[in-house]
Amino acid sequence: MSYKTILVHVDESSRSDIRVRIASELAKNEEAHLIGSAVTGVSRFIYQDGNISASDPNLAIHLKFLRERAEKAIIGFKNVARELGVNSYESMISNDEAGGGIGLLARYSDLVVLGQTNRDEPSPSILSDFPEYIVMNSGRPALIIPYAGDFTSVAKRPLISWDASRESTRAVTDAIPLLKRADLVQVALFNPSSKPDAHGEQPGADIALFLARHGIKVEVSVHKTSTDIGNAILSLSHDLDSDMLVMGGYGHSRFREMIMGGVTRTILESMTIPVFMSH
Repeated sequence: MSYKTILVHVDESSRSDIRVRIASELAKNEEAHLIGSAVTGVSRFIYQDGNISASDPNLAIHLKFLRERAEKAIIGFKNVARELGVNSYESMISNDEAGGGIGLLARYSDLVVLGQTNRDEPSPSILSDFPEYIVMNSGRPALIIPYAGDFTSVAKRPLISWDASRESTRAVTDAIPLLKRADLVQVALFNPSSKPDAHGEQPGADIALFLARHGIKVEVSVHKTSTDIGNAILSLSHDLDSDMLVMGGYGHSRFREMIMGGVTRTILESMTIPVFMSH
């Protein structure tokens, strides 16, 4: 198992080059084809429905501005990919908003790299729930890069948050190409006694054996916490000096987490390291 196509979302934000650099290094390691995609921010359904009139001069100016902004982001992508020596790459501009455009392209990729929502740097082409939308709707794993911090390595010291759920299983399986390259993989279980049937007599033993059969070096730790598990995961990742978190996304319904809070919501809002997430 390996990644053969990696998609990275590029835009005008200050963090776009960091995403491209991370995606480029992954593409080189995996000998994968890298796609850099920018979006104009205008939903494709508006074009399809015929609701845009080319005769409107003000609208034409605005659409030209959106296109030029996307083209500028693509130039930045090409410069970084060329600088880092990516062997196979291409770029494209999608006449769509980010969720629709990147979500569709992600279905033809093995991994999509995108950025955490930064509410202090809003973009007219990206809705605030963009990462959540991709995780929930693309059918592909997402590597989400925080909007703050410098990352000299990704997936050398990953931390897996394991709860034996379907979503967690999907995330670990999707991350295997990265985990196989890691120096050491830490697997953390929080309050496993709450799911005795799923974890078995020795919590963590089964997932450790599964990973070991893939040639992955693993250490397992079990933690009890009465506080929010999302914050406990972030605290542990700091203590272990982890450089990537692997976890399932939205074990509960997305609506419930939006209203009541949850691990996924906490991580997406407060992440300090790149997060590899699948649903």
